[in-house]
Amino acid sequence: MPTPHIEVKDKGIIANTVLMPGDPLRAKFIADTFLENVERFNTVRNVFGYTGTYKGRKISVMASGMGMPSIGIYSYELFEFYGVENIIRIGSCGAYTADLNLYDVILSTEAWSESSFAKVQSGYDSDIIAASTDLNSKLEKFSKELGIEIHKERIHSSDVFYRKNFHEYKEIYEKHGCVAVEMESFALFHNANVLGKKAACLLTVSDNLATEEVTTSEERQNAFTNMMKIALEMAE
Repeated sequence: MPTPHIEVKDKGIIANTVLMPGDPLRAKFIADTFLENVERFNTVRNVFGYTGTYKGRKISVMASGMGMPSIGIYSYELFEFYGVENIIRIGSCGAYTADLNLYDVILSTEAWSESSFAKVQSGYDSDIIAASTDLNSKLEKFSKELGIEIHKERIHSSDVFYRKNFHEYKEIYEKHGCVAVEMESFALFHNANVLGKKAACLLTVSDNLATEEVTTSEERQNAFTNMMKIALEMAE
C-alpha cells in the first residue's frame, strides 16, 4: 500500500463495507448528503473515496468508474489489499422491459454477460455469476424496513454501451431473462468469488429501452436516493 489506484497507506481508514457508485460525483453526493465525520481517502484519477459514519456506524463509499475493467481494478484492490469484505454497487441501468419504470430499484440476483473478463482473469467459463445471497438477504430486509419496493432480477452486464444492433436487447431479455443492462456487476461478482469476499448490486432505472424514457445526467447523479438509503443500512 498504497496501490497504483488508491492512495491510502493505512488500510484501517477504509470500512469493511464499501458502497460503489460508478460516478465520482455520486460518491461525493452520498458523502455530503448522508455521512458524518467524513474523511476523503482517495483522489487518484479523481476517483473519489470517502469514509464516514451513518447512524453512528462506519461505512465507505468510493467510485468505480465505468465498465468492467475499471470496477475490476478498484474492487480487486479494495478486497485484496485493504481488507474490504463487502462491496455493494449502487448504479444506474437501462430497463429492457416496459414493466419497469424510471427510478425503480433492482436488486441483482445474478449477472449474465458476454464479457471475457472472468475467463481472462482466472479461467472462469460461465456467462452467469450470482451476487452474494447473504448480502442480498440483508438488503432485501432493509428495503422492507424502509418501505422501498425492490425488484429481484437477473441483469445484463455489457462491455458495450453503443451496441450497433440496438434492438438486440429484446433477444437478451427473452433468451437470458435479463430485465436491465449495466456495465460492471459481472466483474464485481467475479472478483468477490475469486477472493472469498461478498458483493451485491442495487440499480436504479435511469432509462428504459422499451419505452424510450430517460433521466438527465443531474438526476442520475443526485436523485437515485432510494437505493442509497437501502445500501447505507449496511454500515457497521
